[in-house]
Amino acid sequence: MRPLFLSLALASSAACPAAAFAQDTDLELVLLADASGSITPGELQFQREGYAQAITDPEVLAVIAGTAYGHIAVTYVEWAANQAQVVDWTLIDSAEAAQGFAAALLDEPRQAYGRNAIGAALLEGLRLMEENEIEGWRRVIDFSGDSANSWAGPSIESARAQVVAAGVTINALPILPPGDPGRAHGGLETLYEELIIGGIGAFVVTADTRDSFAEAVKKKLILEISGLPGASYAAAE
Repeated sequence: MRPLFLSLALASSAACPAAAFAQDTDLELVLLADASGSITPGELQFQREGYAQAITDPEVLAVIAGTAYGHIAVTYVEWAANQAQVVDWTLIDSAEAAQGFAAALLDEPRQAYGRNAIGAALLEGLRLMEENEIEGWRRVIDFSGDSANSWAGPSIESARAQVVAAGVTINALPILPPGDPGRAHGGLETLYEELIIGGIGAFVVTADTRDSFAEAVKKKLILEISGLPGASYAAAE
């Protein structure tokens, strides 16, 4: 006959399988990348390459190793009129794990199409955090895009409020289109600061040009993973 305490423990585990297998980690990070109609197939691949390069960078891996748990959980989602989880939640705890994430990212076909639905994208990031079996000490949505327009779905304002109320920080990476004034005269940086970011320590890192995208992603990941105080940065600095 089983001891009573063991029987109770097993019954509790059977009733709560998600809790029994939950993974604690330092950070749950949703990489939410633009795949809307303004992003060409070449640009989509360029963005993926930028994230793949950043997540495998030795500096980024060193910051991950220095976190309280020594690892973070990451998923990659592309957004447009719909949202597609390109790479499932992955625990990054080594260079090999990071390389596996990068390889999966570069191998998947495009799955998101159409015009912007930014509010829906933010809520999808929140859903993926709420429904996974990971308990992150911090939770962050890393949003990137080349526009602040949203044509369908929930408003950006209501979605942002819901995400922030859940204790999630939204950071943003505006990809400035040619001729964009940036922070001046209501440029994309200003719009992302006013409309997109929110939560504790929220910040903007800007890709001034397409060529600076990978460096901007790397800088942003280092700030998010380390939990440094938020500020606004330009990749060209």
